Amino acid sequence: MISQYSYSFVLRSAALCGVALLSFLNCSSADVTGNGDNSGGNGDTSGDPVQMWLTKGDQSVKLQQQSTAYFSGTSNTGTTIEVDASQVFQNIDGFGYTLTGGSVQVINQLNATKKQELLNDLFGNSGIGVSYLRISIGASDLNSEVFSYDDMPAGQTDPTLSQFSLVKDQAVIQMLKDILAINPTIKILATPWSPPVWMKDNGSSIGGSLKPEFYGTYAQYFVKYIQAMQAQGIKIDAITPQNEPLHPGNNPSMYMSAGDQATFIKTHLGPAFQAANINTKIIAYDHNCDNPAYPLAVLNDAVANPYVDGSAFHLYAGDISALSTVHNLFPNKNVYFTEQWTSSTGTFSGDLDWHIKNVIIGSMRNWSKTALEWNVANDASFGPHTPGGCTQCKGAITINNATGYDKNVAYYIIAHVSKFVPANSQRIGSTQGDNLSTVAFKTPAGKTVLIVQNSNSTDKTFNIKYNQKTAPVKITGNSVATYIF
Repeated sequence: MISQYSYSFVLRSAALCGVALLSFLNCSSADVTGNGDNSGGNGDTSGDPVQMWLTKGDQSVKLQQQSTAYFSGTSNTGTTIEVDASQVFQNIDGFGYTLTGGSVQVINQLNATKKQELLNDLFGNSGIGVSYLRISIGASDLNSEVFSYDDMPAGQTDPTLSQFSLVKDQAVIQMLKDILAINPTIKILATPWSPPVWMKDNGSSIGGSLKPEFYGTYAQYFVKYIQAMQAQGIKIDAITPQNEPLHPGNNPSMYMSAGDQATFIKTHLGPAFQAANINTKIIAYDHNCDNPAYPLAVLNDAVANPYVDGSAFHLYAGDISALSTVHNLFPNKNVYFTEQWTSSTGTFSGDLDWHIKNVIIGSMRNWSKTALEWNVANDASFGPHTPGGCTQCKGAITINNATGYDKNVAYYIIAHVSKFVPANSQRIGSTQGDNLSTVAFKTPAGKTVLIVQNSNSTDKTFNIKYNQKTAPVKITGNSVATYIF
């Protein structure tokens, strides 16, 4: 997590309006109901149906299915959004959150029935179908305490990693097993906020850099972690060497320059994975869009490059187009969007609008294979967190007590894609216009999903055009919709 200083960037960038996701998929959910006719159709039901699911910025409608529209051949006077399946772009790995230790701690405060209900809703096919998780290697700043997997008394080191243990993350491991029982194909990205402090030049969990003499040891730390998780039945699909390597003020955190990361990957981490027959992807950077020079420096290193699958980004600074900047220079390498937080001081409408436009539509239109919001869950006081950790990070879920929880804006930001766009879907072409932002996908089942965000304060009629057929529709102001056909 990045510190609060940069959330003002988000607030300045956010338009105070909602988002509506329009989906063309055949979906149902026990807790989702209709809410009037928002389809904007002309009453002609002779063509192929188009389903619509809607969320309004004023929260009067949240992830609710609306009246069906039809490819009737008629059109309205609004703009036309054309979906073109002949234009194919990246395959999708998934949508989701970071499952922090703090998330696990508060979810475990629910009674068994409510906990299972929540996990089924988040990860099950009958719920919102989250398909990708990020977890921390050791503590993140949204743990109740700082720890690594090889902590030693002050002044002592453990270069052989004889004291390595995952014991402090047993609760996370058990919850991951519970999640895998619901969704066995979920992908997991693991990221360290800090190595053991004895490996660092300042001996602190905050800041400092990895000592060169411990590069080899730290590479083996990753190897041991991946192997230990595999022994628990948990496959780590990818790692990044360091969360937010240019933000050493968090607790925990570490500074790692682009040159140091390239050196660590090419001289130790990549060869260590190769020697141990580990196929876990190595993804560079994992920080803000304002510095694409960092991942480019790693990818431009001829020795490091073959070990690196791609680059990961956050958007607390910069522009989402940075993902395309890196993709265009290295089109054979992947890009990932791995973190964005919503604040306790933000609004549902403003956050929904900004995050759908940037994190979901923006990242996808700029080649990302993932779109991840930050934290799954916390308590009503936005805890737990480490001393110095984020005090305003608002989880997708607020756990109130043993029997109650609330769904926050980040839940709906992700739900409007994860529910309808499963892993291995492919982004396809879609046009934009009239202050309507869009992105479209073809799912493995052959459905087409179009997400449309209306940043206008007023309702907008428009036409969906696909395979020379037209469906006239309407999207309410300050909303997001998903159409599925």
